[in-house]
Parts: sequence; structure tokens; C-alpha cells
Amino acid sequence: MRLVVSEPAAELIKERGGRLYVRMKKARCCGAITTLVTSSSPPPGFEFERISEAGDIELFMPAHLERLPEELHVDVHRRRIEAYWNGCAWVA
Repeated sequence: MRLVVSEPAAELIKERGGRLYVRMKKARCCGAITTLVTSSSPPPGFEFERISEAGDIELFMPAHLERLPEELHVDVHRRRIEAYWNGCAWVA
């Protein structure tokens, strides 16, 4: 998996401790849309494993993920870390 992190995102992740947890969240409405959610600490009730370490950033993803994306893009929007899987904001 190729990790692509923008400079503003890298700086914000470092400010928040250097760890990035990415998980999927299924919508309860609107059909079968799954979005990506990020946090700087592991949310309760989820099991994560460390996928990579890029510079000062450690990336964690769900432990039982069937397959990793080819690319994971990380950027900032209004001081919030956003993740995009293979260039998409959601997983169908």
C-alpha cells in the first residue's frame, strides 16, 4: 500500500502525537455507502494493527481488513484529517 500524506496533514498528525487510525464506517441510510473515518487515538471497540510508518507518522488500520487499498491519501480539511482510499472519499 502506498501512503500519500500532504504536508499540512503530516504536520497536524505530528501535532496530535504522530499516530493516525483509519477505519471504515457504514452509513445507516443512503444505501451501501462506507466512508473512512480518522482519529489520533484508537476508538473503543475496534482492533487495529500498525500498517506502516512514514517518517514521524504511524498508520493503523482495522486488524481484520480483507485487503489494503493500493493507495491511501491523507489530507486536511478545516483542521480535520481526511483519508481517501484509492482516490475516493468512500468505499462502495
